[in-house]
Amino acid sequence: MLFSSHWRIHAGNRDAVIERFAKTGGQPPQGVTMLGRWHDVASGTGFAVSEANDASAMARWALEWTDLMEMDVRPALNDEQLGAVLAGLQPK
Repeated sequence: MLFSSHWRIHAGNRDAVIERFAKTGGQPPQGVTMLGRWHDVASGTGFAVSEANDASAMARWALEWTDLMEMDVRPALNDEQLGAVLAGLQPK
């Protein structure tokens, strides 16, 4: 299952985020494969696309950071997956 994660660093936590990221690389826990991550440094926001078979692995990753930033993690579909859903909605 694909997930889209968006974050916003809480005011005043920039240095703590930099320190933690430098130490951990922001790597996901076991069970999560990060497919890509993008940062908007000026606004302290960013997003990542990841894959996991278990939503609890994504929750674990989010909880590693929610003391320093807001996290919004949602399931996502690629075009092929959405196409299968939409095909099932077509009248017969």
